[in-house]
Parts: sequence; C-alpha cells; structure tokens
Amino acid sequence: MTDHFTIRPAETSDVDWLVACAIAMAWETERKRLDPATLRAGIAAGLADAAKARYFVAMLDTSVADAETVAVPVGTLMLTSEWSDWRNGDWWWIQSVYVPPQHRRKGVYRALYRHVEALARASEGVIGLRLYVEKENAVAQRTYESLGMSDSGYLLYQDWFAERSS
Repeated sequence: MTDHFTIRPAETSDVDWLVACAIAMAWETERKRLDPATLRAGIAAGLADAAKARYFVAMLDTSVADAETVAVPVGTLMLTSEWSDWRNGDWWWIQSVYVPPQHRRKGVYRALYRHVEALARASEGVIGLRLYVEKENAVAQRTYESLGMSDSGYLLYQDWFAERSS
C-alpha cells in the first residue's frame, strides 16, 4: 500500500506540532536538548516572515469513527534561502526535516521534497536545493541520493556566538 500525502504551508496553529518535531529531531540526530521557549519563538518568527523561513507540513488522511476522515500531520520541513553572487540566484536550503518514526519509510519525505522541488523549479531565480546532513546519518544520505541529490563536496564550519557566552 502506498500512502498519499497532501503538502501544505504550515500555519500558526501548527506551532506546537512543529516545536515537538524539532525537539524530537534534535534529540534523535544530535542528542541535543533544545530550549522550548526559544524554539517556539524561532518557529513563530519564521511562520510570520517568509523571508526568514517557510515551513511545509505533509498531511495524511486517516479514517476515524463513523467513516469520518481526518487529516493528520506526518512530516515537516523548513526552507530558507541563500543568495549566491557566483550564480546570481538563490539556493533554497531544506532544514528542520522531521518525520515521526511511525510514518517513516512510507514516502513522506519524498512527497515533501518533490513539493518543494517543484516550487523551486517554478520560481524564477532559484538555482537549486541544498541541505546538510550529519556525517554519520547514512540512512538520510541514501534517501537524499535516491531523490537525485549529491554530496556537494563542502564541509560546514561555524562560529556560533552563543557558545562563547556559555
């Protein structure tokens, strides 16, 4: 059986779910505990300003009592953009990807990716999609490669100012 998903922009009513996803993703991938208040403020800021971020949610219709159908969220990702002077266009960065364990390996991320890929291809000035992945996360790397993405050859370095004050 193949599940079919509807992809929609996230709404302010999704904040609690997006916060829960981010907390779970940070713990699963990096064993990091995120501050819920900071995270909630960050997600709310992104939802309020598309120049900061755009969130998408994969929805799955499920049957409940009396044959009523209810759509439930089963995955999410966030997009940000980065200007490239070398290419005179924007890279769209896929971030904050999360699919709860019970919905994995069913095509949720593929549906989210194909949705944002179509948006990117239809948007003038967008030159491609990028994301970063933990070096040890071979499962995610295989997923991204199966969608046509490839290793960019770059390593990611950072100078995180918050670490200096800790």
